[in-house]
Amino acid sequence: MRIDIITVLPELLRSPFEASILKRAQDKGIVQVHVHNLRDYSTNKHKNVDDYQFGGGAGMVMMIEPIDTIISKLKAERDYDEVIYMSPDGETLNQRMANSMSLLQNIIILCGHYKGVDQRVRDQFITKEISIGDYVLSGGELAAAVVADSIIRLIPGVLSNETSALTDSFQDNLLAPPVYTRPADYKGWKVPDILLSGNFANIDRWREDQAMEHTKTRRPDLLE
Repeated sequence: MRIDIITVLPELLRSPFEASILKRAQDKGIVQVHVHNLRDYSTNKHKNVDDYQFGGGAGMVMMIEPIDTIISKLKAERDYDEVIYMSPDGETLNQRMANSMSLLQNIIILCGHYKGVDQRVRDQFITKEISIGDYVLSGGELAAAVVADSIIRLIPGVLSNETSALTDSFQDNLLAPPVYTRPADYKGWKVPDILLSGNFANIDRWREDQAMEHTKTRRPDLLE
């Protein structure tokens, strides 16, 4: 998979992709992440990529020309399955969406900033709009990193134990069951006996029951 991220603040995206699972995925050649500085595609001598709104109003708007230039350049080099815009009014990211996008080959993610982008960008270039929650961030960079992480970890070969992702919260619309590790008895706080029994069929049933109960208690909306 190749992910191209377009941003006015590329420095915000360096750290997330230079450590842990996301770095290992790139080192293995499983995924390529390319971060593009939108200012490099500005024709303005000051490298401005934003301007005042037509009709007045507070907040600057990202201009269409540099965005058109970079997206057209990338699309001339390869085909893209999705051109995604990170937006508070997009479809809320969930596990089902991440599962689906992990099967794609090439995607572009455009990070909004300021008051957002010229509406013509959304009308002409964007194929999918995604939000990570009902709140507003200073820009789309952190949201883009969240989306990329949720996708990349699902690609075969990224996680050392590929079955791990299949038992995460929100797979099958359930929260994950509780987990424990050594010591089995800490200050009198004991691990459930069933997990020490060695009977894996019973353990699986216990985990399914716990996942269901956990979901009913904390996120009953997932069961609707």
